[in-house]
Amino acid sequence: MDLGRRRVMAVLLTAMAPLGVPLLAAAAGARERAAAPAEQLRVAQTLVGPLLVDGRGHTVFVFSRERRTRDACARIRGCLRDWPALTTAQRPIAGPGVRRSLLGTIPYRGHLRQLTYAGEPLHTYRYDDGPGSVINIGNHQFGGVWSALSASARRVS
Repeated sequence: MDLGRRRVMAVLLTAMAPLGVPLLAAAAGARERAAAPAEQLRVAQTLVGPLLVDGRGHTVFVFSRERRTRDACARIRGCLRDWPALTTAQRPIAGPGVRRSLLGTIPYRGHLRQLTYAGEPLHTYRYDDGPGSVINIGNHQFGGVWSALSASARRVS
């Protein structure tokens, strides 16, 4: 995010605070924009084996209520706050271990696209413990199960 945008965000957040607008929701939106340019998906070794991770090394998740190429989380109040969509403004990058033929995108908001793997919309977890964390695999939230993915697109719950 360039300096001008940072200043605008700081002014907006300062102005919204007295109005009772949740700052965490605004921060989540800022994270989506920050991750937008070109997202890389790669495979990393974790405690439960090799899993797909984002460019920061954080485990990516799929939601059991979603159907191929359709993000159900976006239609559930509060879901994207906790499970932000993995987005990009450009063609996603298939990093080490990722099958390029399985990597794709679906429309998201504005000029952003949500990454998919084998057609499954991808998400991160807002409260992730850090790179390679597996503690949230199998999390039951928003009426479904959140699973990680292997390079072969097998769900790990």
